[in-house]
Amino acid sequence: MRRAIGSKVNLHNASNELARLYMDCVSDIIDSDKINKLDNWEQHNHTSRLQHSINVSYYSFIVCLKMGWDYRSAARAGLLHDLYFYDWRVKKFLRSNHAAWHPRIAVDNAKKVCEINAIEEDSIRRHMWPCTLLPPRYKEGYVLTFADKICAIFEVFTKDEAVGEKCKGVLEKI
Repeated sequence: MRRAIGSKVNLHNASNELARLYMDCVSDIIDSDKINKLDNWEQHNHTSRLQHSINVSYYSFIVCLKMGWDYRSAARAGLLHDLYFYDWRVKKFLRSNHAAWHPRIAVDNAKKVCEINAIEEDSIRRHMWPCTLLPPRYKEGYVLTFADKICAIFEVFTKDEAVGEKCKGVLEKI
């Protein structure tokens, strides 16, 4: 994946300061086998789970960077927030409610990829709020939670060309 959907920034362009700063945050995990396996799973409307995770990661990174918050933790948690390997649309794979269960699986899997800090763990574990009871403890977690919902909406509606173009226009301004 070269960029987040809607972004003009090529994340592998070392001469772009924003791309370089983002990659400095996630370079140790973005090429891991577990992360790259996410490309085999559809998340929303023909968007792979890897692309969705990059979208959430990048836009969480941008917001936190602009706000002066912990953009590194936001970028890393965004990349790891949906680190699970089953089709959430197939009921036989679910132990309980997917919204409640998959963040726990993602935290366990994230810990197998790298060490995660308290902000990253809480952001991953609570990113499904308000579908789950407990809200994030940290502002970076709120950013990730809302980025996740906004990215999902854009990914679902990009099938409709007119809506997709409007969504991309909004994201390009960020």
